[in-house]
Order: sequence, then C-alpha cells, then structure tokens
Amino acid sequence: MITVKVVNRGHHQLPAYATPQSAGMDLRANLEEPVVLCPLQRKLIPTGLYIALPEGYEAQVRPRSGLALKRGITVLNTPGTIDADYRGEIGVVLVNLSQENFVVNDGERIAQMVIARHEQADLVVVSELDTTERGEGGYGHTGVK
Repeated sequence: MITVKVVNRGHHQLPAYATPQSAGMDLRANLEEPVVLCPLQRKLIPTGLYIALPEGYEAQVRPRSGLALKRGITVLNTPGTIDADYRGEIGVVLVNLSQENFVVNDGERIAQMVIARHEQADLVVVSELDTTERGEGGYGHTGVK
C-alpha cells in the first residue's frame, strides 16, 4: 500500500475502496447544482479532490460499469491519466452515449480511480526491429478461434 496526499475542497467523503480487493475507488461529483448531460454531450465534472502521487505512480480515471450499462454514461478519455506532478483538481470528462438526458447530481458516484505504478521508457532509434511470428499483422490479424 502507498500513501497518497489528498486535499479535499469538496463536501463529500474521500474516495474509498468498496471491498478489500477492489482495484478502484469511486469518485463523486462535487456540484453546487445538478448538471444535465444531453445525448452525445460531454462535460467536465469537478470532484473537489487534489492529490499528490508518489513518483512512479499515476491515477487512472475509469468509467463505472453500472452507469455505462444502465445509463450509457462513460468517461470520454478512458482511462484518463493523472500524473504524479499534477496538482490541479481532479475532473472527470463524462459523455452521455444514450438517447436520453442524464442528470448528474451532487455526490453521485461518477467514475472510479485506480492508482497504478508505471515505468518511463528510454526510446532508442534503430534501423530495424527483430522479427516475430506475428510480424506486422494489425487489428484482428490473429483471427478468431
């Protein structure tokens, strides 16, 4: 377990894991008034949370499966990445993929946040790459079995 410093300028409890083996913590909308998302509309929804991640970690913002399945609401830039050096408010870009208006209410669980370790790469220019069985086969190349 790692320690993440949090400033909560919202009026809701901190995100928490729902079960001992949960990967993500629910993020809640921090709103003064409800926000209406019309079909195919997207909006940045504030959470009131600011975090300081340790170096080598990121926070990934992902959709909540229930909202996606039942209401057609998802996170547009999935997964959204919060870098360790970002100190602004966590916002969630929601999009309404349904055919009906959706109202985001204050305190509503709108996304989940997963803290993950990551590596940085040192890119090295070469004249060619090693060969593999797959080679240059792209999307769907491996077929359906």
